[in-house]
Amino acid sequence: MGFWSNLFGGSKKDEKAYANRLAWVGWDIHNHILPGIDDGSPSVEESITLINGLKALGIHNSVSTPHVMAGVHNNTPDTIKAAHGKLTDHLKANAMDFKLNFSAEYMIDDQIDQWIQADKLCLIADKYMLIEMSYLSESRALFSVIRDIQDRGYQPILAHPERYNYFHNNFKIFQEIKQAGCFLQLNLLSISKYYGENVKTCALTLIRAGMYDFVGTDMHHTRHLEALKAVVAKYDTEELLRGNPIKNSKLFESKREMKTA
Repeated sequence: MGFWSNLFGGSKKDEKAYANRLAWVGWDIHNHILPGIDDGSPSVEESITLINGLKALGIHNSVSTPHVMAGVHNNTPDTIKAAHGKLTDHLKANAMDFKLNFSAEYMIDDQIDQWIQADKLCLIADKYMLIEMSYLSESRALFSVIRDIQDRGYQPILAHPERYNYFHNNFKIFQEIKQAGCFLQLNLLSISKYYGENVKTCALTLIRAGMYDFVGTDMHHTRHLEALKAVVAKYDTEELLRGNPIKNSKLFESKREMKTA
């Protein structure tokens, strides 16, 4: 059975096969492991469980990205920083070796323009802005938001494009988003049937076309963690993404170069 054929069938049941299988990623740039701040981890204890899970997978560096969503998750740079501080204090107190940065996942809604124009943003590596759309309906403001982010000198990343069902029969839209200068981030669980067969098919289509720039776990809870272990035990994700310009491991290289110049 060929590599691509295995993505649609076959099985691999070695429960230990997930160990360090995501070490190649370097930085997980999309997760919800900060405690008590959105629909992710509800507590420091749960956050530690998720961090230990990431470490078992080989990921020792994280940029946590809580939702910023008007009327649902009304997070600000201050609330995000406070949750990050609470978790990092626990990591330090328990001598846990895990690098934890913070950013945010911004919903394209009525509030996002205010955040961009005020330039009060939680960015990834002081450069990248992670954005998302509703799963229910396409945001007509997507391309104007991309342009506004770029006008501020930042680089937009569209989270999990494969999960927007209204794009599934329109591959051209993904090309247009890339041509507009927006990067694309894959949810690693999308290569399984976790979000459904259509999401998986879309993800594999984009992978084959070399469209992805980043990957992320989008981990919210232990169910995601266990599903992710099963996915990486079954699939060689590094080999799968080889034809894509994945930038996770080089995320902070430009900042280091600036400091040493």
